[in-house]
Amino acid sequence: MFKITVVGTGYVGLSNAMLFSQKHQVIALDIDASRVNLLHKKKSPIQDELIEQYLVNQTNFSATLEQDLAYGDADYIIVATPTNYDETTNYFDTSSIEQVLSDLNKIKSTAIIIIKSTIPVGFTEKMQDQFPALKIVFSPEFLREGKALFDNLYPSRIVVGDKSEIGNKIGNLFKNACLKEDVDVLLMDATEAEAVKLFSNTYLAMRVAYFNELDSYCAIRGLNAKDIIQAVGLDPRIGTHYNNPSFGYGGYCLPKDTKQLLANYQDIPQNLISAIIQSNTTRKDFVAEQILAKQPKTVGIYRLVMKAGSDNFRQSAIQGVMKRLKAKGIEIVIYEPVLNEETFFNSSVIHDLEKFKEVSDVIVANRIVADLNDVLDKVFTRDLFGSD
Repeated sequence: MFKITVVGTGYVGLSNAMLFSQKHQVIALDIDASRVNLLHKKKSPIQDELIEQYLVNQTNFSATLEQDLAYGDADYIIVATPTNYDETTNYFDTSSIEQVLSDLNKIKSTAIIIIKSTIPVGFTEKMQDQFPALKIVFSPEFLREGKALFDNLYPSRIVVGDKSEIGNKIGNLFKNACLKEDVDVLLMDATEAEAVKLFSNTYLAMRVAYFNELDSYCAIRGLNAKDIIQAVGLDPRIGTHYNNPSFGYGGYCLPKDTKQLLANYQDIPQNLISAIIQSNTTRKDFVAEQILAKQPKTVGIYRLVMKAGSDNFRQSAIQGVMKRLKAKGIEIVIYEPVLNEETFFNSSVIHDLEKFKEVSDVIVANRIVADLNDVLDKVFTRDLFGSD
């Protein structure tokens, strides 16, 4: 049984904490007292049904605000702090990771440090040069919001940015903790592992953008997008997955990862990466124009959250649509159960669903749900398959 410290209790950190606390002693470190207090009560600060179930039955897990308690005698330290994309520098804000590494360097930590936060290509080597006494390894995560623990228990693959014995130890640590049999463990250099993460998410963004542009074409030309997408997807080289049109890709990962990959392409010829980012902007323009064509006075936004099972609406595409509508003078009202506030960016938040339906001329919903079945004549959506 190892002592494993997880720094950060978001989707990545908390799902890793629950993964390893089945067989190891895990302590989560966070700077947010409210999150730590919730974890002390065995309540999850994020929406993930499996995390919530595992947390209730945990005996090998604890949470703290104290670095000394978290870092002391740790065998492994998993860093899962946020790395938001800085539009001014065209670079991930890696300051939270750098602060963790600086703190560990000061106490001469001998733990194996596993960075799970998404980082720019070349960051791990840079940090290893800056802190040569530390053992720093990058291992990308491939998790869905709301399904983070499931994706850790049944991973598509385990990628470790280290080919040495340390990398082998990390690969075995993750493999032995998951429930999936015969999972592929890939050891590679740190920079390659960093690239895997960015290229994987950019491909997913490209797929979203592709089917959205197909859908835009069909909407303008009066074609049945569902029939076309189903037929296109039956080619086994394409597949019928991840093909449901939306208002654009959003969330915490895809917008920032695509931008970071584009920034890493400086001085390298490319057309596709920048086109993916531009396509997402164009799609939000198109969706806003389609809504404006209905000449509404009041537009209701049904959920800022873009998919089921998630409580995160950071960078959700619907917010881009909202900004475009408001710029045209349209009144916006919002129904979002995870919001306790009365307003969101100067738009009213209506907590009563029936009142929300009544005051909205058009209801914009990324995905159709049963709550809207009685007002489908008001609903604007591009949801064709009733899935995420």
